[in-house]
Amino acid sequence: MKRSIVYLIACTSMIFVGCNEDFLDPVRNTNVITSAELVEYSDQNPALIEGTLDGIASFMIQDRGITTQHYDIGQKGVDIWMDMLSGDMALATSSYGWYNGSANLVATVDFTATENKIVWDYYYKIVNLSNSVIMSSGGNDAQPETDGARRILGQAKASRAYAYFYLTQLFQREYDPAQPILPYYDSEVAETAKVPASQIYDLIISDLTDAISLLDGYTRSNKSQIDKSVAQGLLAYTYAAKGDYANAKVQADAVIASGYPLTTTGQLAYPGAGSGFNDINSGSWMWGFDLTEDLGHQLIDWWGQIDYFTYSYAWAGDAKSIDNLLFSQIPDNDIRKTQFGTTPNADLMPINKFFDPARTAGLQYIITTDLIFMRVEEFYLLSAEAAAKTGDEAGAKATLVELLTNRLGASEAAAYVAPLSGNQLRNAIYLQTRIEMWGEGKSYLAMKRNQATVQRGSNHVFRAGESFASNSDELSFQIPQSEIDNNPNINSQN
Repeated sequence: MKRSIVYLIACTSMIFVGCNEDFLDPVRNTNVITSAELVEYSDQNPALIEGTLDGIASFMIQDRGITTQHYDIGQKGVDIWMDMLSGDMALATSSYGWYNGSANLVATVDFTATENKIVWDYYYKIVNLSNSVIMSSGGNDAQPETDGARRILGQAKASRAYAYFYLTQLFQREYDPAQPILPYYDSEVAETAKVPASQIYDLIISDLTDAISLLDGYTRSNKSQIDKSVAQGLLAYTYAAKGDYANAKVQADAVIASGYPLTTTGQLAYPGAGSGFNDINSGSWMWGFDLTEDLGHQLIDWWGQIDYFTYSYAWAGDAKSIDNLLFSQIPDNDIRKTQFGTTPNADLMPINKFFDPARTAGLQYIITTDLIFMRVEEFYLLSAEAAAKTGDEAGAKATLVELLTNRLGASEAAAYVAPLSGNQLRNAIYLQTRIEMWGEGKSYLAMKRNQATVQRGSNHVFRAGESFASNSDELSFQIPQSEIDNNPNINSQN
């Protein structure tokens, strides 16, 4: 019987080298070398380590990296699941059935469901690859002497932290530092039994703190690479997930200070100048992936699930729409309300937020619209949330006004924010997070942080009108059957 990824990690740290299909094939083993061999070979060919870092970025956008399923599409596939679990993304029509189990909230309570395996294996594979680079760079306590070596170790540590952070959010129902939640592997220590959440969070914070230092002064060549600001963003999210809002605000403010401009009014929605969330060169984008024609991305892609103007499931009958209760809370004078519109398949699809610029239904076949992982608006919202939760309501309101000015207009933004205080202010920031980040996977993180109860509107195919607390079984994933069957130190799903 094939052993699980985590159990394999305990036996040997492995790496898939190369940047093309050989690297991404989960069953191919002809290009597997041990970490010890990588250390030896990397002295002769440093490109091995470089290729592994590039491979992590490629794996994040790979179609069918773990299974043959059409929703196995890396981080952006997880983003869709998170948006559906939060209730903000409605499966408004279902012709092909790919998201029925998620939209119906049955996959997350069934540890045999494929969705759980995809999420678990995806993040632990990134942990595994990151550990290999860290070990080949001298280990967790290495002190690289060259700029290149510092950058490699910093990016590897940030990648490991990114994977563990999402694992904590997806497999723990609510933050409890004492609760055993995940197996732990840091390239030097292997614990295949579940360890307390505090141990995982300590590693994440240590990794990101190191990464911020190691990446200081580094200028990347493309946005698929992690730099200092991305590491600071991940650290801000980590502190916020723990409820440490003072440190979360420090990191969020550091991201804001790094100089990324806010998305302009015109960029927010078609037909504005330069509109649409489809181009990695957009100034507000901090982290993403430039999809080019030679990569050959087609139907099995995030755009193939979301965009009406791509040859896609969304165009052909699996419409993903904004929840109509959430939509009803967007003021008519908010430019973001125009991000959603009507198609022959369904109302309230994101046809003016995520779209192929040619804007012909089902036209884009080879996908060249880009993938977004992180943008600066997230940290205006997180900074405001942190300020409100640490008693700095004036600071929270000022930051919120700054964000909303491009969305509502300056006077309208000020008038909206001015009377807010206490729970009203905190609730408003959470609402603005849901509106601003729709379709980008971040509302789920905010739902967990705010311990919110979500109510579905009437435009969901499944479970319309029902409400779920953030710590409900249905809103977190299960440790998959493959892990339980093959890891003798785990015998329960969550």
